[in-house]
Amino acid sequence: MSANKTKEEIAEDDDEPMIVTLEYDDGTEVETEVMGVFEVEGKEYIALLPDDGSDDVYLYGYSEIGGEDGDEFELLDIEDEEEFDKVVAAFDELMEFDGEEE
Repeated sequence: MSANKTKEEIAEDDDEPMIVTLEYDDGTEVETEVMGVFEVEGKEYIALLPDDGSDDVYLYGYSEIGGEDGDEFELLDIEDEEEFDKVVAAFDELMEFDGEEE
């Protein structure tokens, strides 16, 4: 899956949320808002908030893949349970830190 903004553009674009549509193998589509891109142990990950009224957050690996303007990225499934647990812990820590600044 790819989209058309770099992580720097995502970070700079606080006024207008970036929407990414996830399409699953069964044809189901879910629109999500990009919460942010963060790093864990040298790898980048992205947090997506689905527009379905739930409190869920989707976490994926994040990789810039270029594109015509060098502005596309790919979402990567996190298949290793240990890696996923580390990403969840880092995301939770970021959310706690972010909440303290408000």
